[in-house]
Amino acid sequence: MREYSRHYRQRIVQEAGHEGQRRLSQACVAIVGLGPLGSMAAHMLSRAGIGTLRLIDRDSLRTNRAAADDIRPLTKLPKAVALQQALSRLSPGTRTEALVADVSALSAEDLLGGADLILDGTDNFETRFLLNDYALYKGKPWIFGFARRTEGMAYAVFPEDPPCLRCLFGCEPRRAETQICDPSGSLVSAAHRIASFQATEAVKILAGWGERVDRRIWKVDVWSRFFKSIAVSHLENLPCSGCSCEDYPYLFPETSEKRLALSGRNAVQICLVSELPIDFREMAERLSGQAEISFNPYLMNISVEPYEITVFRNGRAIIEGTEDPQRAMSLYQRFVAA
Repeated sequence: MREYSRHYRQRIVQEAGHEGQRRLSQACVAIVGLGPLGSMAAHMLSRAGIGTLRLIDRDSLRTNRAAADDIRPLTKLPKAVALQQALSRLSPGTRTEALVADVSALSAEDLLGGADLILDGTDNFETRFLLNDYALYKGKPWIFGFARRTEGMAYAVFPEDPPCLRCLFGCEPRRAETQICDPSGSLVSAAHRIASFQATEAVKILAGWGERVDRRIWKVDVWSRFFKSIAVSHLENLPCSGCSCEDYPYLFPETSEKRLALSGRNAVQICLVSELPIDFREMAERLSGQAEISFNPYLMNISVEPYEITVFRNGRAIIEGTEDPQRAMSLYQRFVAA
């Protein structure tokens, strides 16, 4: 009865309705990336009555971004865990799953399998193209979104109804990054606008109103009060390796090792997954006297000027203070893999 009354005002909206609310309560949404977009969309979807939210992020919460990420600054916790704790207080009727992991070709099925819809809160096109490939391959809808400075863009992708993301931006992550990504940050209100669009389109799809989804790219600049919908249906006829040829290079890559310079972070992520969970206590003893160490059940922080190394239990690490993959690997070998 409590959950019924919690969403009563949404149930009586004709566009949602009682049947739509029932469908939302049975749906599972995977949100990849819990920065400004992902965390705001998670708040909206939990309050909309989504049954299960799978919160996926590879990073820990940094206090200088806590306000933008819409999460209380629970220092040293992974973003996924911090957001799960916040949502469990705000919307106890929504089941939340916190997954501290990097979405890669090897982990995509484990992290995204079973979700009815995927929502993009990431900050790089390599991951977005992977989400695009996975969604096409599995026949799942997903919603792309980004925000920078005062601007934003969003688009809902349907596997059976092109164009997909690669139709729009080509196949090269670096080319797409240069078109719309930079490290200049984003206005909170810009991220909020895009997250609102993503959450609304997700509700349409999951409540059974997929035909009402806007099949255009939605662009906004909140500073200049500019809003525009751009038709992209003409791109359906362009050859796309994903839509037309069922070729998924980001889902089935030639190599599994990954060293990724993180956009705007002065950091490199290294994914060398350990067969067994890392024993942080044992590692702290080994590194005693070499660096400043702190850890919790989820991650370890290694501070050795001018670098900060965050190590996760599966061996994945983020090295802050450099964008040089070789330097990052050298630090990883010295402090983590030794």
